[in-house]
Amino acid sequence: MNTKTINAGFLPSAQLEGSLSNYLAQIKKFPMLSAEEEYMLAKSWRNRGDLKSAQKLVTSHLRLVAKMAMGYRGYGLPVSELVSEGNIGLMKAVKKFDPEKGFRLATYAMWWIKASMQEYILRSWSLVKMGTTTAQKKLFFNLKKLKNQLSASTIGDLNPEHVDEISKKLNVKKEEVVSMNRRLYGKEKSLNAPIKNEDGSEW
Repeated sequence: MNTKTINAGFLPSAQLEGSLSNYLAQIKKFPMLSAEEEYMLAKSWRNRGDLKSAQKLVTSHLRLVAKMAMGYRGYGLPVSELVSEGNIGLMKAVKKFDPEKGFRLATYAMWWIKASMQEYILRSWSLVKMGTTTAQKKLFFNLKKLKNQLSASTIGDLNPEHVDEISKKLNVKKEEVVSMNRRLYGKEKSLNAPIKNEDGSEW
């Protein structure tokens, strides 16, 4: 694998003219790649360090990053920031991608994009020290979804039955479920304004 670095300078800004919608329009202009095109570009980057090939691999997957960022918009953070973090993960994935493994770049890149976004969210919520284990991260990112599935109250403490079920599903201690629920609820109360896109529209 080559040792060249992929610089983010060629990417359109997710905060272009203060509007995320402008960014989304921009990235739609980049063509999607066929499996053969992707393979040849990845070979060119991996074997010869061709930066233009790497850039094409990145830009063709910017829509994937934006789509994944939308899935994390419920954490009270700017989608543009999530996109920027996800793009960093995407560039790491492209740098390490081996086309000879037999799978597409999107499949490989999703893990890196997700990891970058989740680390950013944990940092922003001041949960870095807490979120050091896989189980605790799983609890943080799945608690809201499980509460919805159980029709659990979004206000105050969970009832013992819900705590027990969530604890078993995620394989974490009951005390951790209670503690995380209180932290998330406390944080949500402080987010007293609707989440807004940079162009003023609300999510």
